[in-house]
Amino acid sequence: MDLNVEDRPAPGLRVAADAMDVAQTVRAAILGEQAAWRELYRRYNPLVITTAARFRLPLASIEDVSQTVWSLLVTHLGGIREPKALPGWIVTATRNESYRVLRIDARCAPSDPTADPRLEGVDRTEPGADIYRAELCRELDALIDVLGTEQRRLMRMLLTDPRPSYAEISRTLSIPVGSIGPTRARCLARMRAHSRRRGETFDLAA
Repeated sequence: MDLNVEDRPAPGLRVAADAMDVAQTVRAAILGEQAAWRELYRRYNPLVITTAARFRLPLASIEDVSQTVWSLLVTHLGGIREPKALPGWIVTATRNESYRVLRIDARCAPSDPTADPRLEGVDRTEPGADIYRAELCRELDALIDVLGTEQRRLMRMLLTDPRPSYAEISRTLSIPVGSIGPTRARCLARMRAHSRRRGETFDLAA
């Protein structure tokens, strides 16, 4: 995502503001404020899901991993001295829990755990890449939220990987196949306009 030159903030200002915001939220969460916990969940659960998904776990297991990671964070948040270390802590905890789930699945399955293809397919990308990807997902979700309910459902289906066919989308959302393309174009135009009003240019494919 690029900022227009004339709207670009001074170097470091946005990073500093984000860090301060996270620090304040962490302090509030440690004090037991539920709104702060909800904000941490909104900000960082995409990072948990993205990291766990790289282990090719089924959706139910990914949800279990997420619940465990957040339960662990409730216990350990007070011991994280630097709020900026929180994303790295979350990535590490998610990876450890995902490996644990894989080992449990391997013991339950009547097969050689060393031959589990999911272990070969684990993406060991550095945490920074996961954090960047999660941040992009969070910003894209924020743009989708400016749309109406039915438009949000359509865009989220179109962003699913692998993406369902137009026929599948039509059956699921009960909309004509011929209206999907034009509706998608209107949604993207509205999201781009909202992005420009925020002083940002989000890279949305046409």
